[in-house]
Amino acid sequence: MTSSQQPTQNKYIPGHKPTHIQNHTWRTAENSCAYLLPTLQQKVQETPNLKALDCGCGPGTISASLASYFPQGHIIATDLSPDVVTQASTHAKNVGINNMSTQVASIFELPFGDNEFDLVHAQQILCHLSEPLRAVKEMLRVCKPGGIVALRECDMRMWCLYPETEGMKDLHKAIMKTFETSGGSVDMGPRLVNLALQAGVKRDDVKASMGTWCYSTRDERQVWMSTFAYRLREGGMRKEILEKKLGWTAEQLDAMADDCEKFIEAEDGCFGVMHGELIITKA
Repeated sequence: MTSSQQPTQNKYIPGHKPTHIQNHTWRTAENSCAYLLPTLQQKVQETPNLKALDCGCGPGTISASLASYFPQGHIIATDLSPDVVTQASTHAKNVGINNMSTQVASIFELPFGDNEFDLVHAQQILCHLSEPLRAVKEMLRVCKPGGIVALRECDMRMWCLYPETEGMKDLHKAIMKTFETSGGSVDMGPRLVNLALQAGVKRDDVKASMGTWCYSTRDERQVWMSTFAYRLREGGMRKEILEKKLGWTAEQLDAMADDCEKFIEAEDGCFGVMHGELIITKA
């Protein structure tokens, strides 16, 4: 990192307890990086021993599934939380991925040299940061010329679900408020092109797209809504809402959690969210 300025470290409000990040373990390269895979596969043909970096890797499910696309290469999965880095390392071992290592690191101050990686990836992390531009600049710094920086971020405003109960409407509002009060952004997805341009990338070196997640089976609804039921009943999200008086009482949060569980059991339940996606080719 060339700047001597002390980076802002945003706390991940929900925390990293397994029950609070169950929805993260559902994510794979296939369901969360479809926009990247054709470019990645072409890159691997050119550079079989590709070197990749995954920033804010969480439990490592995306990192490990990306690693399976370049068995002769290597991916380093990083996160700010030692606990979650341990989870990522354990996951890689459990699924038989041998070309992945893990490291505790801040996306604001990556402990790597300039121009070191063929692929630098981050997903659903910039939306939690008060200084996302600094993170993008740091990812570009460690990427090789001709390499790829790949970003995918949600637009939290773009929720679509049925049945749309009052509890589900309040959950959506509560999540957006906790993003904003903790220094994050609810509209990061469509801002990715703007961030890249601010970071000095030329528009011709940027490829933008939009993607979605859809949770419609009972198992998918279980992964998503049980996570939020836990977060509403205890932990960092509940604490943030109550201590900062964001508009809901403890009893109302408990009622929201009950509605999350009802949504899981709703046979016609369906939930979707939109994401901005960006592939930067570093000049």
